[in-house]
Amino acid sequence: MSALRFGVVGTGSLGFHHARILREVEGVEMIGFHDSRPERRAEVESELGIRAHDTLESLLDVADALVVAVPTTAHEEVSIAALARGIHLLIEKPMAPSVESADRILAAARASGAVIQIGHVERFNQAIRAAEPYLERPLFIESHRMAPFTPRGTDVAVVLDLMIHDVDLVQGLVGQPIADVAASGLPVLTPNIDIANARVDFENGAVANLTASRVSLERMRKLRIFQPSGYLSLDLGSGTGEFLRLKRELPALGGGAEGLPELPEGGLEGLVERIPLQGDGGEPLRKELESFRDAVLGLHAPVVSGKQGRAALAVTVTIEDRIHRHVADTRSA
Repeated sequence: MSALRFGVVGTGSLGFHHARILREVEGVEMIGFHDSRPERRAEVESELGIRAHDTLESLLDVADALVVAVPTTAHEEVSIAALARGIHLLIEKPMAPSVESADRILAAARASGAVIQIGHVERFNQAIRAAEPYLERPLFIESHRMAPFTPRGTDVAVVLDLMIHDVDLVQGLVGQPIADVAASGLPVLTPNIDIANARVDFENGAVANLTASRVSLERMRKLRIFQPSGYLSLDLGSGTGEFLRLKRELPALGGGAEGLPELPEGGLEGLVERIPLQGDGGEPLRKELESFRDAVLGLHAPVVSGKQGRAALAVTVTIEDRIHRHVADTRSA
């Protein structure tokens, strides 16, 4: 079977790395990229040694599949042009600037029969992958995604820029419909929301508490998952974590004070088994691209489908709307 011809549209900080990795993915021929900025085209072509297409149409003429890494406001225009030719797409998150825009992309995909995967790369994080064997009915999830301020991404609220990663993760982990959303936040350094907190209630009683900030002094990407079988603490930044559970030889705690066993020497540490979680060392973006390749080949469904990408977008839009109402209420008080 001949190699799939892949291209990249948009070579900013993330699109550049897509292009870099695609040069080395087995079963893929990297046939070039397009960027609307002539100086960026020249720079990337020189650095990566791949062809720069002067126009989007030139790239569409030769591609079987594309990574769409242009600014979110241009996702719909680029995606629909590609889907009209039956080209498969990996669309970076967020899928689109609005739910209505996402719906138009999905309609174009259905009409073309092309595969769509959404670039929620945290699904391929080493810590998430290492935790999968221990996941069992999460009931409470807490996430903290903090970053120092940079101008990148400030054209949208931090909810769409950062929190959407965790919205997608918790929806995938819980796997149940959402019952309610409450949120608060405020702009700090930009006109958009820079720090946000959301509580997401699911119909099965599970709860997720999400915090995202792009005005933090330190960088943090932590996810904590509580479930009947134990507690998972994941560091998404390092790709590591641990699973803590009651030692199997000990009875479950309960029955009031009289029913509690005496704490062994060492206190709580003596009751708990700590299982370290470590990934296989694979680069998440590479894993994502390999997964997309396999989805295009029909080996499995996309890990994050267009429908799932739309669902994450819809929740983040709801969170942002709740925050705007909260800000308006506090300013009018």
